[in-house]
Amino acid sequence: MNTLGRSGVEVSPLSFGAAAIGNLFTEVSDEDAYAAVEAAWDAGIRYFDTAPHYGLGLSERRLGAALASRDPSSYTLSTKAGRLLVPTGERGGDDLDNGFAVPATHRRVWDFSADGIRRSLEDSLTRLGLDRVDIVYLHDPDDHGEQAFREGYPALERLRAEGVVRAIGAGMNQAGMLTRFVRDTDVDVVLCAGRYTLLDQSALTELLPAAVKNGVSVVVGGAFNSGLLADPRAGSTYNYTAASGELLQRALRIKAIAEGHGITLRAAALAFCAAHPEVASVLVGTRTAAEVRDCANQFATHVPPAFWQELRDTDLLPADAPVPGEDTA
Repeated sequence: MNTLGRSGVEVSPLSFGAAAIGNLFTEVSDEDAYAAVEAAWDAGIRYFDTAPHYGLGLSERRLGAALASRDPSSYTLSTKAGRLLVPTGERGGDDLDNGFAVPATHRRVWDFSADGIRRSLEDSLTRLGLDRVDIVYLHDPDDHGEQAFREGYPALERLRAEGVVRAIGAGMNQAGMLTRFVRDTDVDVVLCAGRYTLLDQSALTELLPAAVKNGVSVVVGGAFNSGLLADPRAGSTYNYTAASGELLQRALRIKAIAEGHGITLRAAALAFCAAHPEVASVLVGTRTAAEVRDCANQFATHVPPAFWQELRDTDLLPADAPVPGEDTA
């Protein structure tokens, strides 16, 4: 287990991202969702992440139900704030325009005000069936930075001071604003999705050095860049859109080198994310028990040093990116 910043909150090195069990892109049955959480538990995963955004609350409801028999002190759970779910009164339609195969019973309303953050957390606790969560992240404040820093973040600080939550942070698909959170606030952790992978090391420029300097932990999501680093082929997605030909060829080159060293591209992608000393956990979105078990097995795979050296020799990995087993002191 790794500790987040100065919070005392512990997370497992591999964590369960619950967006997929909120019917991300396609429907997942209740049975498959619960089996995925159970498989994560059996694999030793003790950190679970969700958000109201995921399936208009479905992810939170399912995750809460799946963990209901567990002692809350035996695992770490995070959710997010910044989007309130407001009932639409509609019976028809779906939420696929927002990426989730669920009925459009609610609409999302951006709200990073102090009141909005508290209301969001209260609603999340109701859906989760819990009286507390360990971590709350400001969720995707990209276009709402002023309100997030002026009102949303101070609200999280107050919740932490009151003991309502144990750790606070921000979760985004970019490194720039997360760097500002690390430098200008007292967050314990940031969740950076897709910006520290075998295909994109932009978080290495400023975010990760700032995290090291300020004692802030980083949780890395999007290790597979939404699919391209899991199974690179024609039609693969990168950051939730069709991958360019150039990126596909780069991923295929890394895959070929990995297979030449007797490992999978998935194992290499996960190992790379975990290797940076400030990365406390690698968050993987899985929708079935089989996917969970595969990720756990790949995460446990030893990646030989010769693989990393070949990536560097062929300019597929920058020399300053830490790799497993390398002394970064």
